[in-house]
Parts: sequence; C-alpha cells; structure tokens
Amino acid sequence: MVADRSRSELRDILGRAPSLADTLALRLRDEISSGRLQAGERLPTEQQLAATYGVSRPIVREAVGRLKHDGLVLSRQGAGAFVAEPGSSSVFRLDVADFSDKAELRHIVELLMAVEASATEHTAERHSEADLATIRTRLDAMQAAIDRGESGVDEDVAFHRAIIDATGNPFFRDLSEFLDRRVRNFIRTARANSARLAGMAQTVQGEHQAIFEAIVARDPQKARIAAETHLKNAAARLALYLGR
Repeated sequence: MVADRSRSELRDILGRAPSLADTLALRLRDEISSGRLQAGERLPTEQQLAATYGVSRPIVREAVGRLKHDGLVLSRQGAGAFVAEPGSSSVFRLDVADFSDKAELRHIVELLMAVEASATEHTAERHSEADLATIRTRLDAMQAAIDRGESGVDEDVAFHRAIIDATGNPFFRDLSEFLDRRVRNFIRTARANSARLAGMAQTVQGEHQAIFEAIVARDPQKARIAAETHLKNAAARLALYLGR
C-alpha cells in the first residue's frame, strides 16, 4: 500500500503539466525563435496577449517576466516590452515539459552523462588528498544511510557534488547546480525509491564504489566509464520504477 502510494505520488510529480505561465512563455519563446516576432519588435500589450491566449493578465505578466529574465525580452520605460537582439541572452534554459516521456528522459540522461562523466574523468586526474577524503566521507555516508534503511538521496547528491567540486572547475559546479535544480533530483529520487523497494540499494552503492576506486587509482578512462555506467543504470532503474 505504501509502495503503491509512493509510486503514484512520483508519477504525479514527474508527469505534472507545466503551468499556464510556463506554457505561454514557451509559446512566446517559439514566436521569437521562429522569427514571427522580430528583434526590436514591440510585444503586444498584456491585454492583447491575455485575449489572444485566453489567460489572465497576471499570467501574461509572469510569462513575460520569465522571458525578460532569460534575456529574450527587454523593457523600455514608458514604451513596453521589446524582443531583444539575437544572441543577447546570457541565460541557459532547460525546458522539460514531461519527465515521464522516454525521449525527453533519454535526452536528459545524455546531457547528465556528458557533464558528470567528464567531471569524474577530470577529478581522477586532478584530485588532491583533501578532495579524496571528502569523496570517501560522502561514500561512507551513503553506506551508513543504506544500513539505516534510508534512501540516501541527500548523501548521493553530496557524493556527486564532491566529485564535481574536485575538478577545480567552477563552470562544472555552476552547470551541475543548474541541473540539480532542474532535473537530477527527479531521477535520483526515483532511482533511490526503486532501489529501496526492489532491494537494489547495495547494487547502486557498488556503482558508487567503482567510481570512487577509479578516482583513487587516478585512472581517468576507468572513472569516465564507471560514471557513464552508473547513469545508464540509474536511467534504467527510473524506467523500471515508472513501469515502462
């Protein structure tokens, strides 16, 4: 009964529809990227957009605010909002409408794999003894969580973050934090729940151990392969948990 409720709740989270503001922002973004709204062109007024898309003016305001945050739209005092020049945006955005969609999940995993596998490879080459001690502490914390019968999701995130930090590259850290906020926790939470329910927690820990051992050995290629294998298996566990 508890497992069924947990699975249902996770499906609700992963499959939740985007908000009206998200949907409108995406539509307007498409209008800009397709050229239907040209650089320098004034956006329709809030009232016009609300009437066109059948939403309230606060929804329009929120959607346009997101485009401003992304650098796609600029405000001119007293004149309204205008489409920014191409290439003026300094914000990377990842729009994921449906986390239960197989194609989107595959694309997400490919991106995570590229970032995390590369970071793990660099850490195997560059880590200091202090870095290694931190990573080992995080690995031990995951095992302790498993021994207590817990999912160890927080400990898992801390383990991978320690590996990212050990690259010494602040851009890896920034991109990893961005992915953490957007998608990584969905995948890890689902995987952790699946591992706990199916008795696979120690198997998952074995994958972490393989990553750690490759880092200890300063074997970049082995570290990359271990990280890639871990993410592929995590994706497979997520698909299993969602019943696909």
